[in-house]
Amino acid sequence: MTKRTIKQSEMKVTGNGTPEAVTNTRAEAEVRESIRSHNIVGIGASAGGLDALVLFLKNVPPTCGLSFVVVQHLDPNYKGILVELLQRATTMPVLQIKDHMRVEPDHVYVIPPNCDLSILHGVLRLHKPIAPRGLRLPIDFFFRSLAEDQEQNSIGVILSGMGSDGTLGLRAIKEKAGAAFVQDPDTAQFDGMPRSAIESGFFDMVVPAEELAARVVACTQNVPLLVSQMDIDLVNKDHSGLEKIVLILRAITGHDFSLYKKSTMYRRIERRMGLHQLSKIADYVRYLRENSKEAELLFRELLIGVTSFFRDAEVWKQIKDEAIPSLLAAHPKGGVLRAWVAACSTGEEAYSLAMVFREALEQIKPTAQYSLQIFATDLDQDAIDKARNGSYPTNIAADVSEGRLSRFFMQGERGYKVVKEIREMVIFAQQNLVMDPPFTKLDMLTCRNLLIYLEAGLQQKLLPLFHFSLNPHGILVLGSSETVGSVTDLFMSLSGKTRIYRRQENARRLDHVEFPTSHSRDRSRAVVDGMTSLAATPLLSEQQFSASLEKQTDRLLLQHYSPAAVLTNNKGDIVYISGKTGKYLEPAAGKANLNVFAMAREGLAGPLSIAFAKAMRQKITVTLKTVQVEGNGGDYAVSVTLQPLFEPAALNGMLLIVFADVEMPPVKKVLGKAARATIQGSQLATLTQEWQESQNELQATRQEMQQSHEELQTTREEMQTSQEELKSTNEELQSTNEELQSTNEELTTSKEEMQSMNEELHLLNHALQARVDELSQASDDMKNLLNSTDIVTLFLDDELKVRRFTTKTASIIKLIPGDAGRPITDLATELDYAQLVDDAREVLRTLIFKERQVPTHDGRWFLVRIVPYRTQSNRIDGLVITFVDISFSKALENSLREAIALLQNCFSDQKVPLDTDRTLEEIVQAAQVVLDKRGASHVDDIHQSLTSSVIEKAHKT
Repeated sequence: MTKRTIKQSEMKVTGNGTPEAVTNTRAEAEVRESIRSHNIVGIGASAGGLDALVLFLKNVPPTCGLSFVVVQHLDPNYKGILVELLQRATTMPVLQIKDHMRVEPDHVYVIPPNCDLSILHGVLRLHKPIAPRGLRLPIDFFFRSLAEDQEQNSIGVILSGMGSDGTLGLRAIKEKAGAAFVQDPDTAQFDGMPRSAIESGFFDMVVPAEELAARVVACTQNVPLLVSQMDIDLVNKDHSGLEKIVLILRAITGHDFSLYKKSTMYRRIERRMGLHQLSKIADYVRYLRENSKEAELLFRELLIGVTSFFRDAEVWKQIKDEAIPSLLAAHPKGGVLRAWVAACSTGEEAYSLAMVFREALEQIKPTAQYSLQIFATDLDQDAIDKARNGSYPTNIAADVSEGRLSRFFMQGERGYKVVKEIREMVIFAQQNLVMDPPFTKLDMLTCRNLLIYLEAGLQQKLLPLFHFSLNPHGILVLGSSETVGSVTDLFMSLSGKTRIYRRQENARRLDHVEFPTSHSRDRSRAVVDGMTSLAATPLLSEQQFSASLEKQTDRLLLQHYSPAAVLTNNKGDIVYISGKTGKYLEPAAGKANLNVFAMAREGLAGPLSIAFAKAMRQKITVTLKTVQVEGNGGDYAVSVTLQPLFEPAALNGMLLIVFADVEMPPVKKVLGKAARATIQGSQLATLTQEWQESQNELQATRQEMQQSHEELQTTREEMQTSQEELKSTNEELQSTNEELQSTNEELTTSKEEMQSMNEELHLLNHALQARVDELSQASDDMKNLLNSTDIVTLFLDDELKVRRFTTKTASIIKLIPGDAGRPITDLATELDYAQLVDDAREVLRTLIFKERQVPTHDGRWFLVRIVPYRTQSNRIDGLVITFVDISFSKALENSLREAIALLQNCFSDQKVPLDTDRTLEEIVQAAQVVLDKRGASHVDDIHQSLTSSVIEKAHKT
């Protein structure tokens, strides 16, 4: 979310409809303090990062005082159970985010599917994605919003996942002095996102997922309040911890941060102290001295690059529509424009300028030919190396339009790469803006979001230097929070609020602008210590401009007596010019070319080329003592010294060419007739002989030169032939490369689709696993229930094959666990039930249950019940056969029958209905009537035959 959006949301409307600014009120300050009272941890992972999320949350203390916001890549139509799965891993409440939900400490918030997420004033906001599918970067989107809203209280965590989402978000968090943690790629199930974050360099710590929680909590609970100690440290500045840290950084890295803003440095140092759980700055100074690697990490922390492609779209629109057309109008005949992108970081802004220039040319369609040469510099060598490579992750699609991506980038295996047309427009180099000399004769200079990190004094020294570097009416572009300050007479602001300025010509300044050179580090160090000025302007006092007698003398000697020299790379391209070299070098006609061989004057190019090759090949110093050069004012002699450079490391592989004027060799004149007449004969003969020898030597020299010329011509022809062959081979390779590139793009597309599908399947697998666990539990419950009922149960499929059975089934049918899937006809049984299969098939056919009382071979009786197996979808999928043991009931029944037969024998002479269809109670009542008539003597006989036990059991039955 942009600053503009946030500011608009911070406005309220009064009763009459006019906006009332409330950002500077005391109430607003209290609100900001309340919403930043605790740290908010943003956790980014893909759908396959569930295991890492669970490990992370399991190790988070339930009362740590932090809030956790989980952002995952989810399918838009997937209704997941991520909240339920994460709730099992922590005792903190886990909630699915709803719009306008306020973030509370000790809570976990989970992004819902088909939504993007941002945060403003501690309140979560849900947004509908622009596109339902395709490349979406929800982690970057939320991390950027989190950094803007919470600043130093923001913490980013990258867990397992494919792609590069989250990398740019971590950069935004680091820009605001937040903390960034990354899961160790070796422990991640998918290492794409962790590796992308590590390669970018925007991280504080890389540890396994189970250790991340402890490191995050320790970082937030051990942050010292350095800001409150700032005033105490600055009272005794010579012995303050900050000054000691600056000295250590200068000794190890060679870069001085003494003119950095103290508040910025304190925030960065504070974060490093929190990571190492150090409460005092003195302890951190000691740790810094003992660990040189920590100094390098702090150096990188202080150089966090605030950059992205087309950052602040309004600025680039005005550059395209107004700034570039005005520069082209100032050069109606065409030519090469020069631009300098200072503090370019990883090159996004330099490439953005190149793209905008191309688009502006297409929009204007000028008749003349124009080109743009961009010099991009930065203090961080690693950032320059990445910029030179021109490769960026896929998530730049959030900043670059689809049209620009297809035109100015080539899609590779791990992201996008700048096309050759744009890459060749930019030259990258490491440069210290404070210590190294600037580029000059510039048409445009951009230095965005650097001045805000420098002290005001240094800002006022750099701005006159920018004025000196620009051509008349040149363009200066600053960051959205930067201005030209008090030097408004040097620059005029263009329309709008984009911080774009035009160089003014009526500004008062000295003719000579003093700045340190890269060949004199002692002088540059003096600049940092405040002993000399970076650029002398009339705005500075006389005392500030004055220097020691020794330095003034050295400056005059360098200006008036030092020899002309150029510094070239191993190909002869000039990278630095010292002194006046116009007597020896001149620009070649046509396209601008800074190659020393193309610029050498006539008579110097040939010997210089041979000596250059010899010096580079043999690594020795080569001197051309007397070279005759043809100039506009006549011929003159030059001495040229070519010296390969090995030290310092920044100049290793380069060549220093020094020019010096020498006297022309004397030319012997031929004597005239009058002079010859006065010379005696012997003298004339001697002179004639010497002249003849000179002519012979001259002729030999000419022959040698002719031979050398022919050999050189032959070599050039052979080289040209080789170049043509190589060109042909290169064209074939380019054709092959294009085919491979096309194939690679197709494979990349397939890979992305497979990757997305794999992540969705992985999440689905976790959900299914949870369902399987629940079903397994239900199956165990059902098994124990069936076994506890003491009912033998057998499940058959629709082909009468055994599907499942209870444990006691083996007492009737000989079954073992391996018999699952066997037909019931193949199994041995104790039942005397030959119609079992027929009855089962009939139930399958008619869907009418069937019951039978069946005996076994050992005298037991079972009630066999066969019913259809009906699924939840009302489909018949087999049979369920239950066997209930009724042996006891059968025994009672037999006893009753015997009792009935005995009663019939006893009352054979009476008319008592004793048929078996009547109930026992009816039989006993009828017998009692007969007994009453016949007397008590017969009652004893009956009791002897019908025992009490049989009668009791009969009554119960």
